[in-house]
Amino acid sequence: MAKVLYVDDEADIREIACLSLELDPSLEVRACASGAEGIAVATAWQPDLILLDVMMPGMDGPSTLSHLRDAPETASIPVVFITARVQPGESDNYIALGAVGVLAKPFDPMTLAEQVTAFLP
Repeated sequence: MAKVLYVDDEADIREIACLSLELDPSLEVRACASGAEGIAVATAWQPDLILLDVMMPGMDGPSTLSHLRDAPETASIPVVFITARVQPGESDNYIALGAVGVLAKPFDPMTLAEQVTAFLP
C-alpha cells in the first residue's frame, strides 16, 4: 500500500482530495492543514508521496518543500505541487524547485487517484 500525504490549508479541498484518493484501495491517505504540520507528519510517517498546496498562509508550498529537502528524513520523498496557478513557466518553476510534478486545481475527483499514482516511485 502506498502512503500519500496531502497538505492544504483549505478544509473542504482536503476533504474532497482525501475522499477521492481513498477510492483507490492501494492508497493510504493522511492530510495536514499547514506546511509545518506536513513536515512533522512526513518526518514521522514517511509517506511515499506528498501532495503539497502552493499557496498557504504562514509557510507556503515552496518553503515547505525547501524544509523537506533540508532534512535527511524527508529529503528523498517525492513532492507534487497542487495549485490553481499553472500558467506556462510556473510549472517549470515548481519542477526547478524539486517537485516531481504539478497538478492543477480544481482537480477532477474521479481521476485524482489515477493522476497521483502516476507519480508514485
